[in-house]
Amino acid sequence: MKELLIRALSGSIYVLILLAATFLSPITFLILFTLLGIVCLNEFLRLIHLKSIVVYAVLILFIFLFSYLQFDFYATKLLLVLTGFVNLFLLKDLLWVSMIPMFEKKKYIVTILYLISGFVFITLIPFYNYEYSPYLIAAVFILVWANDIFAFLIGKNFGKRKLLERVSPNKTLEGFFGGMVAASIASFFIFKYLAIFNPLFWLGLAILISLFGPIGDFVQSKFKRQAGVKDSGTLIPGHGGVYDRLDSVVFASPFIYTYFILANYVS
Repeated sequence: MKELLIRALSGSIYVLILLAATFLSPITFLILFTLLGIVCLNEFLRLIHLKSIVVYAVLILFIFLFSYLQFDFYATKLLLVLTGFVNLFLLKDLLWVSMIPMFEKKKYIVTILYLISGFVFITLIPFYNYEYSPYLIAAVFILVWANDIFAFLIGKNFGKRKLLERVSPNKTLEGFFGGMVAASIASFFIFKYLAIFNPLFWLGLAILISLFGPIGDFVQSKFKRQAGVKDSGTLIPGHGGVYDRLDSVVFASPFIYTYFILANYVS
């Protein structure tokens, strides 16, 4: 009971800080996610046994150029394509190899084009049409949280069929579909509240997040299993590290951003 209360309290504080910074201004949003990115990067580097100061500078530079200045749309598209390819290779390694091969060069490639780029696209989502909309990124996180919370609750109480036991033994097929249903229901309420886009758009986004979010969680679980640790960090009591909280959206963010761009193009 005590552990559950600690988990609920620390999770609530985390959500309040995130939403407060998001709605206060675009600058506070970018500053917060730069700081979260630095912490997350530190946790990830420990998992893959890489010591590098340069990648911290790359994170700050990328968020400044791509997210704050939005200096070149074609450069962003190139980064998006490269990030998508690296994420798909991580998916391939997740499914078909016992360990993700992390030789020295690949450590830098994955760090930059998976983790750092993931934060870039998180911070680009509310700017997808060049005007900052805190409601859009808040909606994305609500869908992520709805999926995560109900996947956990339904999986814990009703889960029987393992989803990918060799990587994460606690995740079940029932939890996966329970999270998807919860995110789909949440998407309807988001549509009713925001009244932008149509219900099918939000339903599609909920399904997208329900597919790619768990993959991101599995990818992180595989990195932790290879490193021989349970959590990526201890910053958030009852939840682990920042990477533990953001793994799903870090992996899903380039696909979410692409979804918004395509929807904007079609409309």
